[in-house]
Amino acid sequence: MLTVASANVNGIRAAYRRGMDAWIERAQPDVMCLQEVRATDEVLCAHLGDGWHCAHSEPTHDGHKGRAGVAVASRLPVQAVRDVVGPEHFTGAGRWVEADLVTATGELLTVVSVYVHTGEAGTPRQEEKHAFLDAMLARMADLRLDGRHVLVSGDLNVAHREADLKNWKGNVKKSGFLPEERAVFDRLFGELGWVDVVRSHVTATQGDVAGPYSWWSWRGKAFDNDAGWRIDYQVASPELAKRAVEAWVDRAPSYAERWSDHAPVLARYDV
Repeated sequence: MLTVASANVNGIRAAYRRGMDAWIERAQPDVMCLQEVRATDEVLCAHLGDGWHCAHSEPTHDGHKGRAGVAVASRLPVQAVRDVVGPEHFTGAGRWVEADLVTATGELLTVVSVYVHTGEAGTPRQEEKHAFLDAMLARMADLRLDGRHVLVSGDLNVAHREADLKNWKGNVKKSGFLPEERAVFDRLFGELGWVDVVRSHVTATQGDVAGPYSWWSWRGKAFDNDAGWRIDYQVASPELAKRAVEAWVDRAPSYAERWSDHAPVLARYDV
């Protein structure tokens, strides 16, 4: 089994200070997709320690440094790394990195760590978010052309359905739950055939339930009241999705034990 974890770490240094290293020791992931790394290659590798092969895309654009950054850290050797998605200005934004891995069965698996823009309704920031989502879907289609397994994991900053956030009625006009954003995900999980691994597994085992949420504000009682959003995903190509045997959100037992405002999203694949 290959255990894949995805987490927006909200800064790798801060995450380790809060206990991410202990979580890794307990969870034993084989692959980690990390977002908002906010560090150099050297800092990331120093924190992870020995035994990890890293594909890391640091933000290089002015105004992005220290704010984004995505990585795929793998116990399996990384065969190739790419960080190009869509229009040229997205390269160097620290929001997309691909790592080609070879599984124990000899199959090619491309794992992508992605950090979609937060956006802001009615502003150029929202237009940029939609442009990135369009570029993401186009690149995902290209990756599937040769029949490889593809897994796109990360902070997608969109709650797809009403079941994916606690206060959906209060957020229908806010970025992250806008109808046009949700329509992109309708297409992604509909006509394009990609699979939301966590939602698929939860529906199969628990029915059409709310959550499990993956992000809660640091402020107030959001975590204690489970007033969260499910915006972190593992999105698998259909062939890989059939190999998923388990998927869950590893919510911290208490507010004090959180090492990020996001919880890791994990899945196990029979590859």
